[in-house]
Amino acid sequence: MKQRTHQSLERGLRLVEAVALNGARTSLAEAARRTGLHRSTAHHLLQTLVSLGYLRQDAETRAYELAAKPFQITGRTWSPEQLAAIAQPALADLTRRGGEGSSFSVYRDGAVTVVAKREHDGPVRVVQDVGARRPLHCTAVAKAILPWLPPPELSGLLARMRFARHTPKTIVTRAAFEGELRRIRSGGYAIDDEEHIEGIRCIAMPVFGHSGQVLGSICTLGPKSRMTYSKLRDLRLPLGEVARELSQRLGYSS
Repeated sequence: MKQRTHQSLERGLRLVEAVALNGARTSLAEAARRTGLHRSTAHHLLQTLVSLGYLRQDAETRAYELAAKPFQITGRTWSPEQLAAIAQPALADLTRRGGEGSSFSVYRDGAVTVVAKREHDGPVRVVQDVGARRPLHCTAVAKAILPWLPPPELSGLLARMRFARHTPKTIVTRAAFEGELRRIRSGGYAIDDEEHIEGIRCIAMPVFGHSGQVLGSICTLGPKSRMTYSKLRDLRLPLGEVARELSQRLGYSS
C-alpha cells in the first residue's frame, strides 16, 4: 500500500512538473507523453490534481494548466506570459459582451505593459500592440492599477512621474492626478476619456492575485463614437464580472 502511494505521489508530481514546464496549456496526450504514463493513468491523476487545486482544466479545450495553489504555496506569482495566456478567455468573453476590443496589462517595476489583447471584429477598431508600455497618468489600464499599490511604492512613483500632455484632456498636475486616483479607488474603475489619444475612450478595472496584490488590469476600449458615456456606464457590469472572475482564477479571495 505504501509503495503504491509513493508511486502515485511521484507520478502526480511529474505531471505537475510537465504542465509547469510546458509553458502553455497541456493536453492529456501531451502530459502522458511527457511523463511516460499510460493515458488512463495520466487522466486519473490529472483529475485528482484538478480536484486538489493544483491544476485547472479548461472547459472548452479540456487542456490543463497550473491553478492558483502552487503559487500560493511557494509565494510566487505568474510570469507576464502566463498571465497573458490565462487572460485570453476573459478577453474573449469581455469583447463578446461589450462589442469592443479588450486587453490585459500587467504591472512590473513601475511600468504597465499590454500583454494580451482581443480585437473587435467590426470595420472600425482600435489597434493595440502587445508589449507596448502605457503612460501611467493618462491611460485607464495604468490608472486602474495605481490606487491599489502599497502606499510607499505609489508615493515613489508619483515623485518620479512626469505629467506629459498627450491631449487637451490629459491630467498634467500631481494634485489633480492624486484626486483622480482617490476617485478610482472609491469607484473601483478607471476611465481614459481621450486623455491619451484623441477620439479613444477606455474603461478598466484592476485584477488581483492570491496574496491580494494588484497584478494588472483588464479593459475594454473603442472610438468615442461608439464608446459614449452611456455605454461606459453600461460596460461597468460585464467588466466588473470578468475582472472578478479573472482575479478568482488567480487565487484572489476578496
